[in-house]
Parts: sequence; structure tokens; C-alpha cells
Amino acid sequence: MSRTGKRKSPLRADRRYPASPAPRKTTTAGKTGNPPPRKSAARKPRKPAARRARGGGGGPLGPVRALLRWIVRLVWAIGWRVGAVLGVVVAGAVAMVYNTLPDSTELIDGRARGSVTLMDRGGEVFAWRGDQFGGMITADTVSPHLKHAIIATEDRRFYRHFGVSPRGVASAIRINLSEGRGALEGHGGSTITQQTAKLLCLGRPYVPSEWKNEAAYEADCRRGSLTRKIREAIYALALEARYSKDEILTIYMNRAYLGAGARGFQAASQRYFGKSAAEVDPAEAAMLAGLLVAPTRFAPTSNLERSRERANLIVGLMEEQDYLTPAEADRARTYPAALSEAAEARAGGYFADWVMESAPSFLASETTEDVLIRTTFDARLQRAAEDAMRTVFEEKVREGSKAQAAIVVMSADGAVRAMVGGRKTRVSGQFNRATQALRQTGSAFKPFIYAAALDLGYSPDSIVVDEPLTLNVPGSGPWSPKNYSRDFAGRVTLTEALADSLNIPAVKVSEAVGRDAVIAVAQGFGISTDIDNVPAMALGTSETTLLQMTAAYAGILNGGSSVTPYGLTELRLLGDDAPLLGQDGGIGERVVSGGAARQLVWMMHRVIEDGTGRRAKLGDRPAAAKTGTTSAARDAWFVGFTGDYVAGVWMGYDDNTPLSGTTGGGLPADIWRETMLRVHDGLPITPLPMDPPKGGGALVADGAQSGGQGPSVAPLDDFGAAGDRVVRETERAITNVLKNLFGG
Repeated sequence: MSRTGKRKSPLRADRRYPASPAPRKTTTAGKTGNPPPRKSAARKPRKPAARRARGGGGGPLGPVRALLRWIVRLVWAIGWRVGAVLGVVVAGAVAMVYNTLPDSTELIDGRARGSVTLMDRGGEVFAWRGDQFGGMITADTVSPHLKHAIIATEDRRFYRHFGVSPRGVASAIRINLSEGRGALEGHGGSTITQQTAKLLCLGRPYVPSEWKNEAAYEADCRRGSLTRKIREAIYALALEARYSKDEILTIYMNRAYLGAGARGFQAASQRYFGKSAAEVDPAEAAMLAGLLVAPTRFAPTSNLERSRERANLIVGLMEEQDYLTPAEADRARTYPAALSEAAEARAGGYFADWVMESAPSFLASETTEDVLIRTTFDARLQRAAEDAMRTVFEEKVREGSKAQAAIVVMSADGAVRAMVGGRKTRVSGQFNRATQALRQTGSAFKPFIYAAALDLGYSPDSIVVDEPLTLNVPGSGPWSPKNYSRDFAGRVTLTEALADSLNIPAVKVSEAVGRDAVIAVAQGFGISTDIDNVPAMALGTSETTLLQMTAAYAGILNGGSSVTPYGLTELRLLGDDAPLLGQDGGIGERVVSGGAARQLVWMMHRVIEDGTGRRAKLGDRPAAAKTGTTSAARDAWFVGFTGDYVAGVWMGYDDNTPLSGTTGGGLPADIWRETMLRVHDGLPITPLPMDPPKGGGALVADGAQSGGQGPSVAPLDDFGAAGDRVVRETERAITNVLKNLFGG
């Protein structure tokens, strides 16, 4: 076969190691053929410039750069070794803590002391004392809104970090420094896991013998030193290694303090909203989560508006993190969380404080168990008393007045139904003027004098002469009592003397029947404070409390038997069926006869009908009472009863400043009337247990000035007594007409 063109060279493999390079030829056209032969195989050393171009080692900055490179290499060489050592140390520390951690359920309730739950007469919870634990909740059983509110507020990356958030710590340090605080002061950047570690006090339990009190222990657990932060981080890492995220969140939700004595979100939800933490809506969840930053400051029972403002901020965070839709967030803002009735009552106020003081301390204020106490408390009557006081002070007391008042409402057997210890009604742990203030009783003491007289055989129609009187008091000299009106009524019945609160007849009767007999009656009815055995005793110069006076009047209503005021009806431990303590009533021994008590009720009824207590009339409902005003009007009293309830009112200043233009028949009578109208709203009328006098009587002798050696009486013409009564009643009727016409 013939070939055309230039003949191709045969294919062959290149020589790997040619003997000598072929010389490259250059054509006339300047194209290169074979490459030129290489020169000597010996390489030339690189120039310093080339070296400088690649890494720099020369020039004026060369030594500096070299030094920096050396430092970096040294730091790296040391750093990774130190880091490795620290990693081993941290891992060992975490492992040690890990081995000490119990099952997560054992860390749920961290209280060192017990709690007291108080229920009213109907079995409804109205107050709490001590640190409450509402029962265990878990991350699965709690309301999703509450779970999301906690995470959005406290730790949005909770499910993504390993227990410590370097980003959160750095952010907190930056904020603290920008606000002029130390790096570790203020914001801590703690994760929920770290906060849980703090709540667990890094595994150190409370030992009473090692601390002044539990508050000191908790304050130490909250310390924020650098060393403490390091230990806290190690403990948090151990928690993350030992428990799941939901278990850590469960511990946190059950141990966090949320104000008003509530430990855990279940207790807080029950306390503030009267429902389980599994039932809260977004607005309620936001309010609860907002308490974590400052439980006392943001507690809704302390300042509801401030708590709602904080909740609105939480709602915004939940919306921002897509836990709430815009519509749900708007609804939560439009309809904010509202307190339950019990929470609005501020945890039972004065009544709950009194019951706690009355119960054995080892089962109340110092209990280490969870205790349930059933009480005589009536929420409706409590509202009635609070509303009555508020109404009178708003409408009839000058603005800015510092005058105080107290109210007690009880049944005839001594069961206390309501108690107001001061003008600030929704408080706890405050001075209780109903139970703690010892005040002179004034003329409110006089029923005990007439009770003694009636029990000794006198009649409501017995006559006593209201006239100038001077008694020689051993050690003090002559004493001349005066009436409030500064005049004298002449011959009056015991009923009229009590109705008009005449002082001289009260002293005469007291001296006639004997001061010892009067003191015995007063103490028998429950006045346990010292009563001075002097003639002025009849005018109420001795001191006692409003609670004791109200209970004493309850003894008059119930037929003459002593009464011990009580508020506790049953006490038992949580989970037990059998009560440890119980009480069915407070009626004790008889003090005066039933007949004397019924006659006294009739006499006290006349106080309201046409005596000093006329302002307290309750319309068609019969009532009996007595006014009281002490020297210089430092105290004003109105204590009385219907067939259903007894109520006592005291008014005065804490510093004994005299009241201006106020007597027992004035503002205290108004408060009493407003209280009793509300208390009896909707109740049928119950008649008073009273016996009107049968007519006739005896004259209480005027010469009984020997300190009470017994009554000396003389017969009195019935016609003369009746004639005097007609004249007095006519004068009183004319006076009432003039007052109604001219407002006098």
C-alpha cells in the first residue's frame, strides 16, 4: 500500500531517564522545536527577597513578626495542653457531682418546713401560710402556654445548649458593664439548668443547726461570686448529663419561688388564680413566668397593675418566638389575668393571722408538716365588714385622717365570722387592732354593771337618782364623776340610765351591788385583762381588746353564759382523715341567770331604740347595743347584736390622739349599722331573746359609798315612778322632734 505525505515516526514510550537531553532547535520562523539543554543540575540558593516575599523575615518588622509567631505558637502549645487538663478536671468534677444526684423525683419539693392551708366554714380555701407546695407538675402535664412562657422568658435556647450558654454569659457581662455594674453583678446570663442548680443549692441541703434561719441559707445559695459561678456551671453540666431536659424543667417548675409563699408553679397558680397550672391561659401563664425575675416585687397580690405590665412583656416574647399567634397575643393583652377571690382577699388578712396565733405553734407557724385548718370564717361577712368600713371612711371622715378602726363579727357561741384589724384590710402580718390593741372601754363596760344588778334581783325599772356625787377614794381623795351632758336627770330607771349612758347612776349601781360582783361578771363573760377595783371602774377605765368585748356581748345574747371566741374548728395533716384538733363551740359556764340576761337584752335594745345608739337602727330588725366613749374621746366603741350575729366596732388613733367630735354613738355606730345591714342582707328577721320589765322596781340607795358592801334599797311608789317616766319620755319625744326638724 502506497503512502502519501510525510512519513510519521513510529510510536514509542518516552525514556524516563534520557542519557542526555537533545538540543532544542529553533527554526527560522522562530518556533521552538526541542527545548534547549538544561544547565548545571546544581540549584541556586533562593534569594532573601523571595523568602521575605513568602513569609517575611527581613526588614525592620521582621523581628516583631517573628516574635509574634513565636508567642502564638507558645500560647497554642500551652493552651491546648492546659485546655486538655482543664477538660479532664471538669469532666472529673462533673462525674463526681453526677454520682451524687438522686432520682429527679426526689428533687421536686425542696421545702424545709411545712405549710398551712386555711378553709372557711364552707370548706373553701381562703388563705395560706408558710411555703406552699401545690403538688408535683411535670413538663408534660403543665399547660403548654406556661411551659412556653418560662422558656421564652428565661432561656430561649434551653433545648439546644448543654447546660451553660457562653453566648448568654457574654451578653450578660456586656449588659452589666454597659449599665455601670461589675461583670458578675446584675444579669447573670444563667440558663434554666444553672438556675435549677442554684435552686438545689448545688446539692447542699438545709440543716437548721448550721444556719440562723432558712432565709440565711437561701441567701447563701444565691451568692454570685466567680467561684460560685464556676461550681454552678459544673453542677449544671452534671444535671444535663444525669437528667433529660424535661426532667430539669420539671425540677425547676416545682422549686421556683413565685411570691406570697408559693413554691412552684402549681402552688402559685392555685394561690393567684384558684386553678391548676395545667389550666392556665396565655395571660395567666405570662403573669406567672414574669414572677421569676422578682417574685415579691411582681406578685399580683402586691401590685396587680405592675404584675400585668410585666406579663405584657412576656406575651411579647412569646409572640416573637412564635409560641403565640398575633391574635392570641392581642387577646392576652386585652383580657389580662385576674386574681381569684382568695388572692384578692390577700391571704385571709387579719383573721388568718389570728387563727395562726391561736393554733399550737408546732402545727401552725412552726410546722414541718402540711396542715389543713378548717375555720369559722365567712367570706361574705368579711366583705360586708370591709365594705362598711370603707364606705364610712370615704363618706364621713375627713380626707387625710389617720384615725383607725377595727371590726369583729361573731355568732352567739363565739365563732368569729369576720375580722378587720385596721383600715388597710387586705394585708397580712400587720398590727391587728381587733386582737392586739388594749384600749379603755368607756361606757361599753356598763352592761356588766347592770348584769350584776339584775342577777342580784334588781329590775330594769329599778330607780336610781342621777344627781351630784362625790366619793372618797382611799389614796386618791374625793372623786366626783360627771355625765357627758354635764347635767343631771334626777330619778331614772336602770333602763333609762343605760340608754342615755348616764355616768353617775352607773357608779351608784356599781357601788351598790359591789365592785367585786361587777368584776366577777365582766371576767366571767371573758374580759381577761386586769380590771381596776376602784369606783371609776364603772366608767370603763380598764383596758381590753375589741375581740374580748364582742365575745362578752355574745355571752349576753346567748342567755348569760361565758363565751370563748374561736376561729379554728378542725386541724388535720394533709392526707389524714382523722383531725388532730377540733372545736364545736365556745360557750362555757353560766355567768348570770337566763332571766337577768334577757332583761339586759331588753335594756340594751332601748339604747338603739331611743338612747345613744339611735343612729344604728336597722329598720324593722330588732337590735341591742351599747355605746362607749373614753376620757377625752381617745376611744369610741359600739358593740351590739341582733338575734343572729354580734358585732363590735372600735375607733381611735394608734397614738391615743383624741378623736375630734366623735363618740361611740357617732361614726362607730355608723360603721356598725353599715356592717350589720350588709351582714343581714337577705336573712329573715330573728327576734331578740329579751324580756320587757313587768313594772315597778326599787330605789337603789344613794349612800352606798363604802366600796360596794351590797345594795341598800327602799320601796318606791309605783305611781311616782310611772309619773316620772311619763315626764321623761315626753321630754325625749319633744327633743327628738326638734332634732328632726332642725337637724340638731
